Amino acid sequence: MSQDVDVIIAGAGVAGATLALSLSRAGLTPVLVDPMPFDVQLAPTFDGRAWAIAYAAFRQWKALGLAPALEPHAQRIEQILVTDNTTPGAAAGGSPPFFLRFDSDEIADRSDGEPLGYLLENRHVRAALAAAIAEAGIEVLAPARVAKAAFTPREAQVTLEDGRVLRAPLAVGAEGRGSVIRQAAGIGAIGWDYPQVGVVATVRLDQSHQGVAYEHFLPDGPFAILPLTDNRASLVWTESPANGAALKTARPQIFQAHLERRFGDFLGEIRVEGPIFTYPLSLQLAERFVAPRAALLGDAAHGVHPIAGQGLNLGLKGAAALAEVLVDALRVGEDIGSEVVLERYAAWRRFDTVTLSAGMDLFVRLFSNDHPLLRTVRGIGMAAVNRIGPARRFFMQEAGGAVGDLPRLLRGEAL
Repeated sequence: MSQDVDVIIAGAGVAGATLALSLSRAGLTPVLVDPMPFDVQLAPTFDGRAWAIAYAAFRQWKALGLAPALEPHAQRIEQILVTDNTTPGAAAGGSPPFFLRFDSDEIADRSDGEPLGYLLENRHVRAALAAAIAEAGIEVLAPARVAKAAFTPREAQVTLEDGRVLRAPLAVGAEGRGSVIRQAAGIGAIGWDYPQVGVVATVRLDQSHQGVAYEHFLPDGPFAILPLTDNRASLVWTESPANGAALKTARPQIFQAHLERRFGDFLGEIRVEGPIFTYPLSLQLAERFVAPRAALLGDAAHGVHPIAGQGLNLGLKGAAALAEVLVDALRVGEDIGSEVVLERYAAWRRFDTVTLSAGMDLFVRLFSNDHPLLRTVRGIGMAAVNRIGPARRFFMQEAGGAVGDLPRLLRGEAL
């Protein structure tokens, strides 16, 4: 079978699906290819993570018409408290020696009253995107897997495992760190594994979280308490792979005991709801973001440690930038898969992506230890930022995705 479309997107995850919807809204014809049907991706057991979505990235979804489906499930992040402690459970309940507090009220005048960000559970985002894609009539080939890809001067040819061949001016690799599109385009990747896994669980709280997100840096790694709707929280804490595996398979009473030791009692009784998930942690960065007739997006281009919750936001920024570049090129009659067009996307996203990835790696190495000298240095740094208003406000806007040359979708404008 041969099919001609404008853009072939390998990977119907959040970044790939957002790109497909953005292109479709602007009149292009994308096709999505994914090994997993949307129905499988919507199951609560598919992915237990909740994402901290920057307020600029949330504007993008609003501009695409997803607000009615997402807002009932979006928990506003009104404050972020960052602490550095030596003992679990003490940071939130006591008086930590070093801390950093961000408050959305400080930047309300420049963010139109938006919060620092939003917490959204994976399944709700995927459900909203799946419904919008179906309504837009975007073709989704799933279950289907990319077997190979070839790139000629005129087109990208993507062959699926069942033998179907798709042709388009451009193929986008958004299928994760093992991207077939990236490998077929001859783009290498650099990176390394961290000696940590992320343990993820959802808990119900006895007392109100009041929209506060907590990031506690402990000797074994960060422990995050992220507020969710209905007075719940998503917990993300880092452990060694052995400890993570033990926690995932531990009896409920044992897991609860470890959880209470980490969490403390500052929000009263906590109760686990749903399964426990573990995820390996690593850094991977593509050497290039584009090649002739190919572009990379999301984890295919960059995979970072979740220490600051910026991984998906990087992917959404990339989706907004790539969509704008392609739509603007098409409107003036350019070949959307040409190197000159794709290089605009790469140049737009290269510096921000590399610097943020390097910064996240530095944070992991600086904070995942109990070295006295490093502890003193990072404590002084946190205290200094906490006392300097302009520095605090800059970091809040940076985390909110509102710094730099923003694509129109991240400004809340249609393409």
